[in-house]
Amino acid sequence: MGIVTTVADGRRSGCLVGFHTQCSIAPPRHVVFVSKKNHTHDVAAAATALALHLPDRSERRLAEIFGELSGDDVDKFRLVEWDEGPEGLPILRGCAGWIAGHIVDRLGSLEDDHTGFVIEPFAGDVRAPLHQLGFQAVQDMLPGHEA
Repeated sequence: MGIVTTVADGRRSGCLVGFHTQCSIAPPRHVVFVSKKNHTHDVAAAATALALHLPDRSERRLAEIFGELSGDDVDKFRLVEWDEGPEGLPILRGCAGWIAGHIVDRLGSLEDDHTGFVIEPFAGDVRAPLHQLGFQAVQDMLPGHEA
């Protein structure tokens, strides 16, 4: 699992994502899929960059905040510690690692329920050894929006 954060037009947003992967070695690229029903989708569609955070198994509370709450109803960033990172991206303090990347492409069709945001990483940090939070650890959560 991952948590994507972004900013555009003075709006911050973030959500829990289950679909993300490296998609190119040269140039290095990663793709993050965001549900079109999420508040984050509209902000990401207007953004030039995204940050993908990789929470550790011990950081389930962050997954709950970004997975169970909707940015339509609450400012999630008031509930967590974060810093303004490169290009104004919200960087979550509680995650073991993160990468930030410029959005270089978008994948999907009108019929698809997710958009793939292809990013080219330009910054990142690993703060602790990572035992990545997996789907099994969050499958009991109630999403802020249906996927």
